[in-house]
Amino acid sequence: MARSQNRKRNVSDSERNFRLLVENVTDYALYMLDRTGIVTSWNVGGQRIKGYDPSEIIGQHFSRFYTEVDRAAGKPARALAIAREHGRYEEDGWRVRKDGTFFWASVVIDPIYEDGQLIGFAKITRDITERRDAQQQLHKIQKQLAEAQKLDALGQLTGGVAHDFNNLLMIISGSLHYLRKAAEQDEKLQRAVKAVETATQRGSALTNQLLTFARRQSVNPQEIDIHARIRAIQDIMNTVVGRGVAFIADIAPDIWAVTVDPTELETALVNLLINARDAMPDGGTIVMRGRNATINRDGRHGDFVALEIIDNGVGIPDDVIAKVFDPFFTTKPVGKGTGLGLSQVHGFAHQAGGFVELTSELGKGTSITIYLPRQVVQKPVDFIPTLSEVIGRGSILLVEDNPDVAAVSTGMLEQLGYSVRHVSSAEAALAAMAGASVDVLFSDVVMPGKMDGISLARQARKDHPGLPILLTTGYAATPHQDIEFPILRKPYHIHELSHALASLPR
Repeated sequence: MARSQNRKRNVSDSERNFRLLVENVTDYALYMLDRTGIVTSWNVGGQRIKGYDPSEIIGQHFSRFYTEVDRAAGKPARALAIAREHGRYEEDGWRVRKDGTFFWASVVIDPIYEDGQLIGFAKITRDITERRDAQQQLHKIQKQLAEAQKLDALGQLTGGVAHDFNNLLMIISGSLHYLRKAAEQDEKLQRAVKAVETATQRGSALTNQLLTFARRQSVNPQEIDIHARIRAIQDIMNTVVGRGVAFIADIAPDIWAVTVDPTELETALVNLLINARDAMPDGGTIVMRGRNATINRDGRHGDFVALEIIDNGVGIPDDVIAKVFDPFFTTKPVGKGTGLGLSQVHGFAHQAGGFVELTSELGKGTSITIYLPRQVVQKPVDFIPTLSEVIGRGSILLVEDNPDVAAVSTGMLEQLGYSVRHVSSAEAALAAMAGASVDVLFSDVVMPGKMDGISLARQARKDHPGLPILLTTGYAATPHQDIEFPILRKPYHIHELSHALASLPR
């Protein structure tokens, strides 16, 4: 008899302890449902997470915790059915608190049997909103990092291709100078030379777009009044958009000035307008908006000018959005685009210290926004001389590793009246200057070996103070604003070479 009473007392104590445990757990909502889903018990965790007192929720159906959409879809009843048929139901999803706010919940429902009969369900709910937000933020950061790494790798490849292509264009454009003279008496040959010249200019424009994407383009940053700049290219923009599309420019009257290369800015805006126009084959409306924006998100902070191009065209599929800024990627038919328009926009914005954002919805349109810093401390670095051509005098040490480019450059320099000595490396150049007098050093920037053209120029200036130095490149891994020497971009013409040399301090 005493043993039976002790056993009952132990059972009673265990039940009491378990009830105290369940009722006082605060991180989880632990409660019971009857067979139909009516709440029959409630703990402190349920009150904390969902906001209901026991008197408000016991006797109510648990479906009130679901969103209206889930209730309409029959999700609560389906959850109980799955728990009954499979012995357990688990999911993460949105739930609704008493005050109507949503939270992301981890839910488990277990069926409860007594003597083989289903008598109800045990339900466990945990608020994991913060964990979900942290995971989403981590995923977003990882995605941004992967995108940045991909674009950086593409930039390295693109810049290298552009460098080699510019060397080829240098050979072609430099040789045209001789062909023009030979074609003076032959009309057919003159047309052929003109066609080659046009193709060379087109190739040069394409490499400029590649270099802008790669952020290897030399720029001439200036303080830009957005209103004045847009007025200056209004006719061009109207022509690009065409008659079948309405174009609205909505620029805030107090929009800040920016410091960017004006040509690159205009090219970026025109590229965006072309893409917006092509996205509306049946016509539509393009809106250009300009506004001030203070950004403090995704690791970006500061004042920016936002230039947004909005169309109501066909939109961009989700699987394409991640590729639109890649060079040569295009959804247009063959012959209708180079695939370099948006890559130029991306490169221009990032080289200016800004960024680009794109949103799109199929059938409704696309919005692309360029964010440019309100203040970018830069100095003009492209060498744009305005002097007339002059006949050169003295000796020039030409440093160029490509023999074909060296031959063309030597021919130009000799036509200008200079005597030329050619070497193919920085080390050879230093040795040549140590053994002979040189009036001008003219060197390529990118060369094989331990020393590039910039390092050569700095060492030469140290060894020979006052020596006039001119650099040339079709690509530079070091930003041009960090270089203290004038740079002549490849491919260059003989008059540009003459101007650059004549403008060197003597």
